Amino acid sequence: MTHAQDKATAAAGPDMDAGLHIFKSLKWGMAKVGNSVEDKFKILKDLGYDGIEVNAPGVNVKEVAAAVEKTGFPVDGSVCAGHWSIRLTDPNPAVRAKAQDNLARALQDTYDLGGNTVLLVPGHGKDGPADKIEKLAIEHIKRVLPIAARLGVYIAIENVWNHMLYDHSGPGDQTAERMVKFVDACDSPWVGMQFDIGNHVKYGPPAKWIRTLGKRVVKLDVKDFKLKGGFCKIGDGDADWPAVRKALKDIGFVGWAAAEVGGGGEDRLKDILARMNRTLGPSEPFTKRA
Repeated sequence: MTHAQDKATAAAGPDMDAGLHIFKSLKWGMAKVGNSVEDKFKILKDLGYDGIEVNAPGVNVKEVAAAVEKTGFPVDGSVCAGHWSIRLTDPNPAVRAKAQDNLARALQDTYDLGGNTVLLVPGHGKDGPADKIEKLAIEHIKRVLPIAARLGVYIAIENVWNHMLYDHSGPGDQTAERMVKFVDACDSPWVGMQFDIGNHVKYGPPAKWIRTLGKRVVKLDVKDFKLKGGFCKIGDGDADWPAVRKALKDIGFVGWAAAEVGGGGEDRLKDILARMNRTLGPSEPFTKRA
């Protein structure tokens, strides 16, 4: 199938027999709607979103928890605040200690809000040789694993442009082996991948990485990327969405997908959700227990 045919298939909508059960979320900063947290959640729920990711630590847990209770609109997870600038791989041990504390606090805040994933950028390649920084990141992640296990909240590593676990300037046919090795070295069912589909177009076919990562994928981030043009609207780039859906089905993925693109008001948010539904399929409705 040609790329043009792939694009036409994605635009027409996914095969409803794909067997995917993917709930649609978005990042907190994308939702520029509402005069209060409760208003924001009501609007997002009415638009058709299934949940939202907050930033933690730093989120007002009491206020957000109250909004969740009043609206029935869930927090599905969080992004670990400050993980780009306060890193587990920083050469300064004091900074690493702060990064570890931020991760521990994010796990607790996420649990208190009913979420079950904390997205983590584990470090940056500029901090030192690959073997050294990978060892540091794993060491600090392991120190907070008892908290993650007690709370039942995943530490979800994102494949982001941080020059770590793949060659940022390398070819477009790289494999997921280094990422697999990193996740497995953490030696815990509470460490997985928040696989970012668009981020990975630069490094290799996202579907191939999804299959290699397998059950390590606990959540998705959703954006798109043009190899000649950069990041773009979901569905307008070079991500092979039919292949992505097939790979997700093959690994038995069930869970959340969070948009990570420029947000805005209601019209912009409607368009983002429509694009997610076209490329990944509509969300299955929540079924309440009788």
